[in-house]
Amino acid sequence: MSHNCLIGSIPSSLGDLSELESLDLSSNQLNGRIPIELNNLGFLEVLNLSYNDLKGPIPQGKQFDTFTNDSYIGNLGLCGLPLSKGCDNDAETPTKLDRDDDDDEINWKFSILMGYGCGLVLGLSMAYILFTTGKPWWFIRIFERARQKFAKR
Repeated sequence: MSHNCLIGSIPSSLGDLSELESLDLSSNQLNGRIPIELNNLGFLEVLNLSYNDLKGPIPQGKQFDTFTNDSYIGNLGLCGLPLSKGCDNDAETPTKLDRDDDDDEINWKFSILMGYGCGLVLGLSMAYILFTTGKPWWFIRIFERARQKFAKR
């Protein structure tokens, strides 16, 4: 839909086209903000909103994190990542919708950390008990048998 002299704002209802893979609205006369509802376009691989009169923060999260500056060239009023122009105040800070992915990543990392922590505590406890109760004869016998097997080779 590029180069069609479209005038107005980007309709938020475009966010309902959940299987849309490419959206090119470049070189029109679109104004206003980029609707946050476009974050619902989970299959969107290509976005080109360049050379319009869009303003405000670029939505963050999901596929919007994958688009480069080229998607927004010629929109002097846009701010936020991936552009180098930051938004002036907190009211215009782009919102990040996809907090669930961050939570999943934190939960995954926490699970790994808990596994390592439990393993470390258990291992150190066993080693302490083993070596404070006297010589671990069973361990020495296993070690000696293994050493003898390698010595025979």
